[in-house]
Amino acid sequence: MTGQLAFVESPVQLLNVLEWAHATARRPAAALPGVPAQPTGGRRAGAARPAAPAAGHGRAAEPGAPGTGEADRGPDGHPSANAGPDAGPTWPPGPSGPPGPLAPLGLTVVVLSPTDPMSRGQLRRMAQLARDEGVTVKWQDARQGRGALVSTLRELAGPLRAADRVIVGDPFSRYVQLLLTLFGPRRVTVVDDGTATMEFAAQLARGERLVRWHRRGSGRGPRELVLAPVTTLARRKLAPGRRRTVEIFTSLPVEPPPGTTVTANDFAWTRSRFGPPRLTRGADLVGTSLVETGVVDPDEYLRAVTVLARTHGATRYFAHRRESAEKLHRIAVETGLEVVRPDLPLELIARRGPVGRTIVSFPSTVVHTLPLALAGTGVKVAVCEIAPEWLRDNASPRAQGFLAGVAGTATRTERLEFG
Repeated sequence: MTGQLAFVESPVQLLNVLEWAHATARRPAAALPGVPAQPTGGRRAGAARPAAPAAGHGRAAEPGAPGTGEADRGPDGHPSANAGPDAGPTWPPGPSGPPGPLAPLGLTVVVLSPTDPMSRGQLRRMAQLARDEGVTVKWQDARQGRGALVSTLRELAGPLRAADRVIVGDPFSRYVQLLLTLFGPRRVTVVDDGTATMEFAAQLARGERLVRWHRRGSGRGPRELVLAPVTTLARRKLAPGRRRTVEIFTSLPVEPPPGTTVTANDFAWTRSRFGPPRLTRGADLVGTSLVETGVVDPDEYLRAVTVLARTHGATRYFAHRRESAEKLHRIAVETGLEVVRPDLPLELIARRGPVGRTIVSFPSTVVHTLPLALAGTGVKVAVCEIAPEWLRDNASPRAQGFLAGVAGTATRTERLEFG
């Protein structure tokens, strides 16, 4: 039996690959790798596998310890965990302790490393957590220099041909699409990468080409026309067929496209390895990159953050890894909030604690994932919808409806009236 090969480009993708591996390892033997995923019907997974906590697992790290964000500071002066050398894990890993609980799956994760420091820092830490679980990690600087693409394809050709299953975190990624066109896998699993899973499932069901929801215009510029054959072929490789099974492993409300299997992600791995957290008296705000992606006006966003912080007594603002230093500086100065750059995905940070008794977020994946990761802790998650007047004039026509859908389907959260 050949192994499982995952491609990730963000910390959240790697977290969800670990969640998939944890859920797969707990299935009956007949449903382990090499057999198509079985429908779960939305059932919650069974009892979590006990595990000895690794560094930072199950308890809050000491202030100032590596990876806490206390000792390191980003270029904007806010707490960060991205300082220090950017040494990525190797493939195969060097000698270490006993095999981790996920080692029998034969899972290899290929990190197609992004260029921004925040993402690279979080990915380094997630990669170490994966190695602690027995997962083989390959760190691929796929975007460093002109020859990086050819070198990456050459190195991955053999593992791709041999893989029994390929797990992808971003079906919209041009890099992933190119890899899939060259080596079509027999079994495909798509894990969450933000809210992109909802759009992917909808476009796959409608037979449409893959286009990110916030992309403006027709999507038929010179670059898109050149890459159109790649996108078209990749969409076929991501669709079920006579010789291909497709599983969507998600915590989002996704209607299964014809022929696919949707498996529920209830964050059992996160809950078994971290927490429960210590709760603080105040509230925490969760930031979003909707300004950076050109959807929301920056001044309207700052006004909304100010009102929410005052209304709910928030003291901390957890920054999204793509938020700009300039915007975060404005938020810190004009609202008085402590801006925190998490060194791990927010689901792990919140589960590790300390965390506010109320978490307020704009429409994003966390309004679906945090209630699962924090189940049984007493933390309330609330969502503030994006008002139409906050949108930029050139925002995608689909933006308002898509964001309203993300908020409206978050059944485990409290809806907030803004104003």
